[in-house]
Amino acid sequence: MSDTDSFIDEVSEEVRRDRLTGYLRRYGWIGALGVVLIVGGAAVNEILKASQRAEAEALGDSLLGALQSDAASDRRSALEGISVEGDAADVVALLTAAERLADNEPEAAAQLLRPLAQDTDAALVYSDLAALKLVLMGEDILDATTRDQLLDRLARPGAPYEALAREQQVLVLLERGREGDALDAAGALLMEAGLTPGLRQRLVQLIIALDGELPVAGAG
Repeated sequence: MSDTDSFIDEVSEEVRRDRLTGYLRRYGWIGALGVVLIVGGAAVNEILKASQRAEAEALGDSLLGALQSDAASDRRSALEGISVEGDAADVVALLTAAERLADNEPEAAAQLLRPLAQDTDAALVYSDLAALKLVLMGEDILDATTRDQLLDRLARPGAPYEALAREQQVLVLLERGREGDALDAAGALLMEAGLTPGLRQRLVQLIIALDGELPVAGAG
């Protein structure tokens, strides 16, 4: 390499360094801002998590305190005094409805459960639980058509309380004198995986009581 070529390379390298320095001076704040945002975002995220934990702990303490009273009316009054929003409000509504039922006030309980059961914005686990509670309260609260509609919704595949809703459908079939259909539905449900021991036992007892045959895995 000639001295001229070497000189040109050195000059080119200096120019590149100068340009890079200029770019850093002009745009380096963007990188710095990015670092600040990342670090700041992580800090904010931790603060939010800590705040959420604190709120959850405070709610838990409030609920435990409310449920320590011996009388259902006292527990209900304490629950009704808890001011919360969102999912926490749904939990409080479900607990308050349970206390209304314990205090022999089914219609008052239903008034709490109906809006939640129909709330499409609520978490499914809460809205479906409210609907299931309404179904279990019987025909004094729900007419037959509404009960059937709710059970169809609750028994859809993958729903949180699918198995319990299907059990209720079996009982509805029995109420209507359709023992054969009830046995078929009970047998099909009994073959499902993941049933709780209690539900499995109830289904077996029902099939035996109706002189039905217990299904055998792999049969048919």
